[in-house]
Amino acid sequence: MTRRQIQTDKIRQPSGHFSQAISIDAKGKLVFISGMTSRRADGTIAGIGDIEAQTRQVCENLKAAVEAAGGTMDDICRVDVYVRNMEHFDKIHQVRREYFKSPAPASTMVEVSKFTSPDYLIEISAIAVVG
Repeated sequence: MTRRQIQTDKIRQPSGHFSQAISIDAKGKLVFISGMTSRRADGTIAGIGDIEAQTRQVCENLKAAVEAAGGTMDDICRVDVYVRNMEHFDKIHQVRREYFKSPAPASTMVEVSKFTSPDYLIEISAIAVVG
């Protein structure tokens, strides 16, 4: 799979760790990963009150899901990020840089008022192309 970042100066450059668009010449399967929260496999919630710890656990959960499908984090081409507080933007992107190499996936981030648990600060869903 060849993943290529698409950039144009007709669109504002990203302020975080994401691409304007990603192009994939793919022979493989699409993997749609449901929204991952900071809940660990044992049911406990990682990093209550700590956006960096929660983002790291979310990324670990994404990694586990894409690996179970036969892929890697490099196969993720799109993420949708839901956050409780948009002011955590920089901290979230700092952690994302640890998990997503360049070119970073295309991304949307929105602030939401509630999650399924009041302890969640972030949730991320993803799309991967696993070849």
